[in-house]
Parts: sequence; structure tokens; C-alpha cells
Amino acid sequence: MLKLTQISLLRDGKTVLDSISASAPLGQLTSLLGLNAAGKSSLLAVAAGELSPSGGEVLFDGLNVSQVPTEQLARRRAMLPQSSTLHFDFSARDIALLGAAPFPEIASNQLPGLINSVLRLCSVYDLADCPYPQLSAGEQRRTQLARVLVQACAAAAQGPAFLLLDEPTACLDPYHQHVLLAGLQQLVRTLPLSVVASLQDVNLALKYSDHAWLLRQGRLVASGPSCETLLPTQLNRVFPLHIRSTADALLFSLPGS
Repeated sequence: MLKLTQISLLRDGKTVLDSISASAPLGQLTSLLGLNAAGKSSLLAVAAGELSPSGGEVLFDGLNVSQVPTEQLARRRAMLPQSSTLHFDFSARDIALLGAAPFPEIASNQLPGLINSVLRLCSVYDLADCPYPQLSAGEQRRTQLARVLVQACAAAAQGPAFLLLDEPTACLDPYHQHVLLAGLQQLVRTLPLSVVASLQDVNLALKYSDHAWLLRQGRLVASGPSCETLLPTQLNRVFPLHIRSTADALLFSLPGS
């Protein structure tokens, strides 16, 4: 389990994260939702050990993430940032291979199978030999997802691991959003993996995530099973919208419209 306890973050005298305590169970997909600038990216960076919190601690499988050397941490967690820049003519397959770098012990005859399965999951198998700069924004995003999923799968093959995704569905069309999240849902069912993903689409979070965190102005206002957390009464604490629940989806509209 990934456990955050009393996480605070100050930046230039401003409180970015305020005493956040939450957990992301192993074998579950946790969605992180909130308005722009609510602190989602900062929270994921702290959880990944890429930002040091001003207070509190992040524990995974009993280990304090901030005290684990970078090389060892790369063997337990993978992180997809909100944006990734690459100016080299690496192929999509080459980039996916980068995810295996922390695991030199993986047998050379096992690696192609792992890479190919992840490329298929991310719908970039047919683009494997294409130079990265020639890919569309959505294809590039799926390629970067393949890289971190290779890392996460290799880590989980050795024991409990965690994966943090900052807006993984950004730049993806609706079809590929569903394909990706369904694939992640399947991964957490079969591997000892805890996944936290920030999402902008509440209905996607409701459909695919098991657990949810709601963030508002740097504070966690609700967390728990998605079926209990992603309800109109809870969501209204974060989103200033009229929210109505139907049998199939949540409907959103501006107040008074």
C-alpha cells in the first residue's frame, strides 16, 4: 500500500499541499481529481519522491520513499509526468525499452515479450519503429505511457510496486482513453501494483478506478472507494457545477443553466 501521512508542501511561502493523509491500496487503481492548480501534480511528485515535502512522510510497503536511494526507488516505482519532451529520433520501441533500464538482470530473451505486450496495451505496437518526433501528440503520450508501464511491470514482477500517472489520458481520444484505463484496470488485477492517476474526466474515474482522492486548494476533501467518493454531494465540494447522477453517468452543467 502507498500511504501518505500529513503531507505538506510550501513553495515561495505559499501552501501548495496542506496536511494530506491518504492511501492507495495495492491491487487497485486510485483516481486523483480536482480543479486546475489544486495541487494534483505536486502531490504526485511528492509521492514519487521527486519533491521533498515540507512535512509528513510517504510510505510504500513500509519504506519511507524519501529515504530510498534513487536507483533503488526506480526499481519500486514508475512516474509519468504531465508532459515529456524528447528531441532525439528514438523509435517508440527504443523509448519503451528505457523503462527497463533499472533492471539489467532481465534476460534478453524475456525483454521483447514484455516490450511488445506493453506496446500493444498502449496501442503503439504498429508504431514501434516510427521516430518519436514524427508521432502525433496522442501517439507520443501513449509511447511515454509504454515506457513507464514497462518499468512498472518489471518492478511488480519482483514484488509490490507503485505507479503514478499525471493526466495519462491527456491528448488521447475517447477510444484510447478507455483502452488505456481498461488496460490499467487489468494490470492491477494481475500484478502487485498500486496505481494513482490524476484524471480530468470524472466519469472515466467512476468507471475504471477502485479508489478516489478529491483535492481542493491543496487539501484532501474526500477519499475512499470510488462508488462512495465520486458522488454528487462529494464532487460538489471540489467542482462548482450542478451535478446529477443517472443510471449511466454523471451529468454536469453550470449552475443556473
